[in-house]
Amino acid sequence: MAHSYIKSRKHVGARSASQLSSVAAVTLVALSLPVAAQTSSNTLKEVRVQDSAAADYKADTSANTKFTAPLVDTPQTISVIKEQLIREQGATTLTEALRNTPGVSTFFLGENGNTNTGDAVYMRGFDSSSSIFVDGIRDLGSISRDTFNIEQVEVVKGPSGTDVGRTSPTGYINLITKKPSMQDSFSGSLGLGSADYKRGSLDWNKSLSGENGIGAAFRLNAMSEDAGVAGRDVVKNKRTAIAPSLAFGLNSPTRVFLDYVHVEQRNIPDGGVPTIGLPGYSSPAANRGFLSTAARVDSSNFYGTTSDFDNVTSDLFTARIEHDLTSDVTLRNTTRYGKTSQDYMLTAFMGSTANLVTPSASNPAGWTIARSLPTNKDQVNKIFANQTSVSAKFNTGSIGHSLNAGLELMREEQDSYGYFGANATANGTPVGNGSWPAANLYNPDPNVSGYRRVRNGADSKGTTDTVGLYVFDTVKLSPQWSLTGGLRLDHYNTDYLAGTRSTATSNPTLPVGTLVSSSLSTSDNLITGKLGVVYKPTDNGSIYAAYGTAAQPPGGSNFALSTAANSAANTNYLPQKAKTAEVGTKWDLVDKKLAVTAALYRTEVSNEVVQDPTNTAVYYQTGKKRVQGIELGVAGAITDNWGVSAGFTTMNATVLSGPAVAADGTAVLVYTPEKAFTSWTTYRLPFGLTIGGGARYTGEIKRGTDGAVGTPAMADAYWVVDAMASYRVNKNLDLQFNLYNVFDKEYIAAINKSGYRYTPGAPRTARITANFAF
Repeated sequence: MAHSYIKSRKHVGARSASQLSSVAAVTLVALSLPVAAQTSSNTLKEVRVQDSAAADYKADTSANTKFTAPLVDTPQTISVIKEQLIREQGATTLTEALRNTPGVSTFFLGENGNTNTGDAVYMRGFDSSSSIFVDGIRDLGSISRDTFNIEQVEVVKGPSGTDVGRTSPTGYINLITKKPSMQDSFSGSLGLGSADYKRGSLDWNKSLSGENGIGAAFRLNAMSEDAGVAGRDVVKNKRTAIAPSLAFGLNSPTRVFLDYVHVEQRNIPDGGVPTIGLPGYSSPAANRGFLSTAARVDSSNFYGTTSDFDNVTSDLFTARIEHDLTSDVTLRNTTRYGKTSQDYMLTAFMGSTANLVTPSASNPAGWTIARSLPTNKDQVNKIFANQTSVSAKFNTGSIGHSLNAGLELMREEQDSYGYFGANATANGTPVGNGSWPAANLYNPDPNVSGYRRVRNGADSKGTTDTVGLYVFDTVKLSPQWSLTGGLRLDHYNTDYLAGTRSTATSNPTLPVGTLVSSSLSTSDNLITGKLGVVYKPTDNGSIYAAYGTAAQPPGGSNFALSTAANSAANTNYLPQKAKTAEVGTKWDLVDKKLAVTAALYRTEVSNEVVQDPTNTAVYYQTGKKRVQGIELGVAGAITDNWGVSAGFTTMNATVLSGPAVAADGTAVLVYTPEKAFTSWTTYRLPFGLTIGGGARYTGEIKRGTDGAVGTPAMADAYWVVDAMASYRVNKNLDLQFNLYNVFDKEYIAAINKSGYRYTPGAPRTARITANFAF
């Protein structure tokens, strides 16, 4: 078969030397202004750009006060991804930052015509997208979180119900934001790169009082980015954000922090690429055997339309008060209001054989694939939360305590709005019809219009109210032995109101069916806990064993309750429960500059919904799943000039009871690599040059199943190598060059449930960034 109709893979290479020089020149001009302005006693104190400090990869403690011991003595796997590591890698989103912890990523593209947006994260075999927190409070909504205002990312694996209430059975992610300080500084960056990447950011901190004053300070972080997506036509990410914050009383026993974050995203979403031609693809129909040898489509092809959009707006306001009652007792209160709105329309393609039109087997240039009706998502998430806690250190006899106890009150809301589909008619008036032609399989045209978005009134509203009480304590029995544990009680109440509207299919000129509303609710108490014993053979090391639990009630992840027997959101069902056991060891080596960890873990999830094998209308909560494995980690400085961050994990993820969920019929958990590895290292040379790089390995990913035939059942394993070099031009400026996917590896980053669609991994790309500081 001739392949002349296949376009070559469109690699958008690094910008020319003149373009990159321009970015540096513009930056230098911008820098000259603050330098010239430093003639007044009220100007910023000089802060020099420092060479990479390798030790900054290592965190000694968690910013979460619920962890009442240093990380080396905490009996749980916790990965802390610090700002320096994020900056060196040029990671601008949470998903990119999470590459530094093994086996955590966005492997799942979505179901059927739907495509996941935002941070659709899988961790240790389970979807953790609804278990993302900002400064310890749940962050709702489908949004791709930016790193511009992030001090560090904490990935907590294993039992987490005691920490945060309802959550994924295998852990959660906590983003720690930047806060004002008494040190004046001004820093930022300007960057250009492949795929029309353009980004600027700034971080300004200003003390508002002298060293002996009340300790007031202001901090402003801001960011603007406009970029395509490497290796993909039409797809685009455009976002801006600003995060002002005020602090009072930094030099006093009473401190007040006021934070506001506003984010806007105006993106063109990606519905993926057909898997035809990939390894594992075969003709799903006997009379079309030629499809088994059909050529692969260009991975840059875009099958959506220029009408598609993904608009997200997020506002987050937080007020925190801290008061030191004594040197060992601190009272904290945090109040937050957050709102995230997503308005989204995506045109995907219909991957089944019936929708792949091949009038001539010998003329692939004429093959077309049907586009689906646009998927609409118009959703608003709100959260109002108040947390009050007390941290105390005290002794009872010869036993020392480090305690944190608190009360959490939360209301979470989700409003979703329904839309008519194409060819629908209401009261004799067409509302969604129009020209929506099929796409040429090998040369799709995105310039399609005609669909009119009209709401159909089939809206839904979900609300969850939660009251949580918790206590954590690290009990130091002796210099060698300690116990760390926690207990939590949550009372939740979820209400769900939904409207449905039937669709007239035989005669689209009739009014679309009547609107029917239904109301469901559920409430219960959740009790979760964890306990670990720690033995310290030396001051810089520990050996531990721990056990903990987690729970997820019906509708807990997306507020949508159900009466369907096959849905875990059915109000008659019990919460999903998880139990995790872990043994491990942690060591701070090389004068405590390098953290080395190893853990053996097992998580079992029960109350999974399974179908009766003899009566398909009957379901039970007897299903069980298990993920177990080993996780190794290292982070910190090997020498004063050599830093390293690396991790390796194995995950044996199995369905213990219930039907197999993988497309190949095996009883394994989907979207979970059996092995994963990540690494990053830098070395600082004596003449201002720092060189670095890393390699990532993701094992084979098996997808879910929905009856699709002939599509790949899995995504192959792959390695990706990245590199970095930075040069300190002077005390205020350094230039950083990042090269991603050095060997231009082609791989599947995510695959959908049916296996019809996949997201290609990004090809070789480059970025240059000018970092400045005063």
